[in-house]
Amino acid sequence: MLRDADFVKIGAAIFKFLSGSGIEASYHEEIYRMTIVDALTGAHNKRYFLEFLEREIARCARYRRPLSLLMFDIDHFKQINDKHGHLTGDYVLREMSRRLLGRVRREELLARYGGEEFAAVLPETDLSGARTFAEQVRRLICDQPFEYEGDTFAVTVSVGVTCVEGQDIDVSAFIKTADDNLYRAKREGRNRVIG
Repeated sequence: MLRDADFVKIGAAIFKFLSGSGIEASYHEEIYRMTIVDALTGAHNKRYFLEFLEREIARCARYRRPLSLLMFDIDHFKQINDKHGHLTGDYVLREMSRRLLGRVRREELLARYGGEEFAAVLPETDLSGARTFAEQVRRLICDQPFEYEGDTFAVTVSVGVTCVEGQDIDVSAFIKTADDNLYRAKREGRNRVIG
């Protein structure tokens, strides 16, 4: 029977058994969490997003199931930073993430893709469902003003949506399609959903 901190050798590899209650196990859990979660927003980071998306594309292709991807970013984010300051910009990113993490289901993923751009991966969701989700994201952000240190201001997002159903697609190509739809939404008028 293994006890906490016992070593096990299998071939040339040595493993250390850690039970769930030890401080060392908690330390390793926290280190792992720090490698997959964006420190500012609490959403997953880009590295984890890419790994997750690759796994979901393979699963979707194997089982002939739909998979949707949303790319969205904050409209006029530079103006928020310029007018209200970078601390306010950080608050907007954190608050937006908080609102969206409350909407994302366990099997879905919200990630900070970079700067003010975020991504959501929706397994088992067709294009119609993804558009509905995108509209909910847009409303969660624009319907309630943001308030920081006495300043109240509106924030909007534009969203690009794409979906594959049972096909094996390159991760980069899948992201590019959603990203192209995002930039089309921005060109056609901020605070829109395209896809």
